[in-house]
Amino acid sequence: MTPYVDFTYFGLMLYPLIPTLILGWCGRRVQYWLLIVTSLVLVVLYSDATPVLPTFALPAIWLVVAYGIWQWLLAYNLLRLRQHTKRQWLFPGVLLLALTPLMISKFTPLFAPTTLWGFLGISYATFRSLDVLFGIQDGLIKTLPTAPYLTYLFCFPTLSAGPVDRYRRFIQDWQHTRTREEFLQDLDRAVERIFRGFLYKLILAVLIKRYWLAPIGSTTGLLPTLSYMYGYSFYLFFDFAGYSAFAIGFSYLFGIHTPENFNRPFLARNVKDFWNRWHISLSTWFRDHVYMRFLIAAAKGRWFKNKYTSAYLGAFLLFGLMGLWHGPELPYILYGLYHAIWFVSYEWYSRWNKQHKIGSDGIMWQAASILVTFHLICFGFLIFSGRLF
Repeated sequence: MTPYVDFTYFGLMLYPLIPTLILGWCGRRVQYWLLIVTSLVLVVLYSDATPVLPTFALPAIWLVVAYGIWQWLLAYNLLRLRQHTKRQWLFPGVLLLALTPLMISKFTPLFAPTTLWGFLGISYATFRSLDVLFGIQDGLIKTLPTAPYLTYLFCFPTLSAGPVDRYRRFIQDWQHTRTREEFLQDLDRAVERIFRGFLYKLILAVLIKRYWLAPIGSTTGLLPTLSYMYGYSFYLFFDFAGYSAFAIGFSYLFGIHTPENFNRPFLARNVKDFWNRWHISLSTWFRDHVYMRFLIAAAKGRWFKNKYTSAYLGAFLLFGLMGLWHGPELPYILYGLYHAIWFVSYEWYSRWNKQHKIGSDGIMWQAASILVTFHLICFGFLIFSGRLF
């Protein structure tokens, strides 16, 4: 059973929905009810056997439990040890240990294709666990209660594909008790997003896949490839944006205001604008925890003479990791490289254009920028799809 794909999943969600609505209407806290529901959903979703060895399999729920214990121990001990030691190796070591389960999950199938050391959603759970570690290292997280941490790590609405929430934002919702008026506002937003999810993911994405992408199949040639490029781009948006709408909607029912993930990305005017509109929670996570930290470290260490070098290399680091995060396969790596080159080129052009002032903010120039950016976005998705290879 896959979240937000199988109608069995939606039927299953009816069981926790009724108590959630009653608790919300009565102005009661639903945080621990969310933890209970998340635990039950984990058991149901990960009950199938997973082949961890060629001759041995076990229910995936045990991998989830082991992962949760591992990440909690790392975060708890980093919080405890950071108060008593200033050793420089501590945080990088903990960070590497936190990434180890994800790396094993991503790279093991390359060497042992019949085995699987991971579970659906391990990538997004890792983003959440790393966000906590960064918060502890920066001194922004002082305490780490077990119940909210585990709920944040495995929160069932956003478990398998985001959006990527932040712990400090999540904990504010966890600690807040909604009034009846606030619950009704959340309910209204939840219903709107859930219906948007049905429209995007289960209607538009399905129709595009069935009547646009499927007839093309593996047909070769320039025109079929171009048709596939545009069809796949729209399919990817409606499928992913639909999933995000479901996740946000169900989160709102429990009083968790999961951040929005898309904002009309095909109306972007450049690559920076695109990443402010597409998979927003992921792009801002990488910006804050990878790109900005790299720039700050480069500036403090005076690594480069040219002040723009760090920004360029930071872009390649950012998009390289983003591509590799999807998987070690060639299309994903090239997708990250493509966006890094595009980003650096746009940065260089923006600085050059401040002196030469080509173009303007007029309607025609904006329309041309949107049109060019749209085609560059679609070509990137064609690389991502793997069809070129």
